[in-house]
Amino acid sequence: MISRLLKILGSRNQRELRRMQPLILQCNEAERKLQLCSDEALREKTTTWKAHFSAIQSPRHLAADLESILPEAFAVVKNAAHRLCGHSFTVCDQPVTWNMVHFDVQLLGGIVLHRGRIAEMSTGEGKTLVATLPVFLNALAGRGVHVVTVNDYLARRDAEWMGQLYQFLGLTVGCIQHDQSLELRRQQYIRDITYGTNSEFGFDYLRDNGMATSRAEQVQRGHYYAIIDEVDSILIDEARTPLIISGPATISTHQYDHLNPLVEQLVRKQTMLCNHLVSEAKAAVEIKHFEEAGRILFKVKLGQPRNKGLLRMMESPELRRVVEKAELSFYQDTDGKKRLIELKEELLFTIDEQQHDADLTEKGRNFLDPNDGDAFMLPDLLTEFADIDGNHQLDESEKANKKAQCQLYCNVQAERIHNISQLLKAYCLYEKDVEYVVEENKIVIVDTFTGRKMPGRRWSDGLHQAVEAKEGVQIDRETQTLAAITIQNYFRLYEKLSGMTGTGETEANEFHDIYQLDVIVIPPNCPVQRRDLNDRIYKTRREKYSAVVEEIRSAHKRKQPVLVGTASVEASELVSRMLKREGIPHTVLNAKYHRQEAEIIGHAGTAGAVTISTNMAGRGTDIKLGRGVGSLGGLYVIGTERHESRRIDRQLRGRCARQGDPGMSRFYVSFEDDLMRNFGASERMTKMMETFGMREGEELEHPLLNKSVETAQKRVEQRNYLIRRRTLEFDDVMNQQREIVYSRRNEIMDAEDLRAMIFEMMSEVVSKKAGEFAATTEDADICGLLNWIHTTFSLGLSVEEANFSSRSFEENSVCLAKRVCDAYECQTMTEDPLEMRELERRIMLSTVDHLWQEHLYALDGLREAVYLRAFGQKDPLVEYKNDAYTMFVEMMDAAKVEILVNLFRNCFVRPSTGPLLSRRDLIERAAFVSSPVFSLSTSSVSQDGEQFPFYGEGGTHKVGRNHPCPCGSGKKFKNCCGRQSSFSNEGQNCV
Repeated sequence: MISRLLKILGSRNQRELRRMQPLILQCNEAERKLQLCSDEALREKTTTWKAHFSAIQSPRHLAADLESILPEAFAVVKNAAHRLCGHSFTVCDQPVTWNMVHFDVQLLGGIVLHRGRIAEMSTGEGKTLVATLPVFLNALAGRGVHVVTVNDYLARRDAEWMGQLYQFLGLTVGCIQHDQSLELRRQQYIRDITYGTNSEFGFDYLRDNGMATSRAEQVQRGHYYAIIDEVDSILIDEARTPLIISGPATISTHQYDHLNPLVEQLVRKQTMLCNHLVSEAKAAVEIKHFEEAGRILFKVKLGQPRNKGLLRMMESPELRRVVEKAELSFYQDTDGKKRLIELKEELLFTIDEQQHDADLTEKGRNFLDPNDGDAFMLPDLLTEFADIDGNHQLDESEKANKKAQCQLYCNVQAERIHNISQLLKAYCLYEKDVEYVVEENKIVIVDTFTGRKMPGRRWSDGLHQAVEAKEGVQIDRETQTLAAITIQNYFRLYEKLSGMTGTGETEANEFHDIYQLDVIVIPPNCPVQRRDLNDRIYKTRREKYSAVVEEIRSAHKRKQPVLVGTASVEASELVSRMLKREGIPHTVLNAKYHRQEAEIIGHAGTAGAVTISTNMAGRGTDIKLGRGVGSLGGLYVIGTERHESRRIDRQLRGRCARQGDPGMSRFYVSFEDDLMRNFGASERMTKMMETFGMREGEELEHPLLNKSVETAQKRVEQRNYLIRRRTLEFDDVMNQQREIVYSRRNEIMDAEDLRAMIFEMMSEVVSKKAGEFAATTEDADICGLLNWIHTTFSLGLSVEEANFSSRSFEENSVCLAKRVCDAYECQTMTEDPLEMRELERRIMLSTVDHLWQEHLYALDGLREAVYLRAFGQKDPLVEYKNDAYTMFVEMMDAAKVEILVNLFRNCFVRPSTGPLLSRRDLIERAAFVSSPVFSLSTSSVSQDGEQFPFYGEGGTHKVGRNHPCPCGSGKKFKNCCGRQSSFSNEGQNCV
């Protein structure tokens, strides 16, 4: 009954597509009518629509009006595409002839994108052309449309290519590139449509809101509508890593150069130990002591999971099962866990590949420092502090000094231990030519999803420096976060968001949960003719690669083009070397230059071509089949291993059989592949090997085996999703704080007159401080309050002048705040107003920026520390939220005080005839938080005591000591702002 009902009603996706069909008919009907219009009449429609939408302020009315003209607007774009057919252009220095007109399925995709959803379209279905429909429609609103691509080349290509269509219709097109100047970027954002990469858009946002000191330094104009090409790559794959702008840390504390030789010896020693253990295991197997062999091999797995001897022995199903049994015995009960701890202590360190972690054991600590086994352990600060507090022979200052020394020692030890851990990760978990390459004495990270190099990016938390130490290149100074945002929170800024991909359905739940984006699958214009063959599974990598080369030889012999997808640079070079030995001509795709990448991929469909590339390289470029290739079966895509994500495998398969062309694909897998070792359910793998009786060189091929591989991929996808979700949960806390800080910065930049904001800040700070010192007049610490007033604002007030006893607390607070405001007004009244406003703006921004950067650094440390609280049965996220909120409130309060301190310093010591302070000077000044008592360095009162000079732009303005004070207090100048600013603790508090 249910199946019959579903057949009648269709799936949700089918129902959505049916609802859009009437709009497709309207679009095509409108397009037929437009064929009689002139080019000028077509462009006039754009002008009319833009004028209409510019007058609409309400977002709801804007959305409704855009929806109402959708059929006609889409028809205009389709008609313009008709008119461009046959025209030639230059795109990325290559001649291109326009030969594209929108199909009905592309119109469907355009409707989906306009309505803020994700359109899944098969590779080769023309997603680039689809985007022109919603981009044109939403660009009419005049608020800017961003088209997001995965690299600079595609951004430039699409801007120049599709830009011909937009410009024909009277719209302007811009393109953001990595090396553009500030002014050029601003010009690109002003245009109706702007192409660029997600990182460029995100970093521009951070620079605009977290680093710019004026509106003139900002480039973006808002976040209205964005279309993300390859949306799964950007919103899913890259979402695990936040966008971070960093700068050199003020103090470098790392010890990598000193510790690296020790860790290198440690790793070498562990390698020798594990090799010896493998030999012992072999001996145990020979005398049938399988239980002991299993225990030994499990120990090797803990200490060196990629040990070649271990991997060779694990090829035996019987030994694999013995190791699995030994591993299970260590985890099944409390006694087993105790034995596991003892087993780990027999090693120098342990490696956890799944968690990407390394842990030093006591034996390893003794190896690093035989004279002091505790040299790599953190001291128990609580116990030491308690001992210091209990020592009655020490006074308070001595106790404080002792605690400070303990804290300093603890910090040094923590840094040392952290450096050791990162070096172990660098040696054991990060492989050259897999996770990174060395170029020009620099470590360049390789994107594991695309195989592309990412120059300029660095791993955080000291890992990059550890890899630099390992490879013997120059260790750059450690960095500090200046501004950061996750991919998720950046794209949440847009009022409307949509995306295109060929593989979005597998991640539909995450798109909906995180971004509230639904995935709609668009049917292909032509049926897909690709044959996806069953995976071939081998025991070892060696056997797998031999089979891959043999398959390539067979295809090359019959002139069928082959595209070999590898997961790393190392694997591509290995296949290349094997093909060279066999004399098979081939091309290895160098992903360093996007333009060359597109050219190589574009020729991969010619007869007899063999192209080796990383799984994702060349994405976005069609592989067109050469003459006669279709009769040979089309392009043959061979994957040398399954990727962690099913989407990446689907994308690799999608390189062939585009637009109805024939094609075929097959993956080659071995039990030694990282995916199978770490997530492949080793027990199931062992059963398969035993069931099929695999021998050396034999292969397994069955649909059930494909499901086993997909099960392993699902485990990895779930783990990665949890990582992304956890990253977002923590960043949501910072995001709320970021929005407040950025909003405050923009208020400061936009304010025409900052004086009201400054006076409000003064009243708030003074009132709060007065509450701390003088809650009641009976037990008020009046002297302490007046001392604080003098220290902070260099304003001398005596107890008699304060006259606290005759007024209430509220009156005292208001009076003190007024005195501070009057003093500031008095000191700045003769300054040039424009110069003073700019100085105030710079001081406020630099102070906020400095404290925000320090706050980000503190949050990084807090995030690491809260995980330890899980041992106390506390939720790290809840603890992080609570502590982060407290730290943020303290930071905002400190920012107000620091702004006022810096303002008063600059007013009292800066002659107005001098130049404005540079941003660097202001930042350096803002770095002094709660500094000691500030004494006026200029002569406030002349020796004869007659006149006080006020520095003005044109020289000095003399105010007599007995004249009324310019601040308007009603007092004589000598008893108000002209009072000599000196501080005395003898006889009275303030002079």
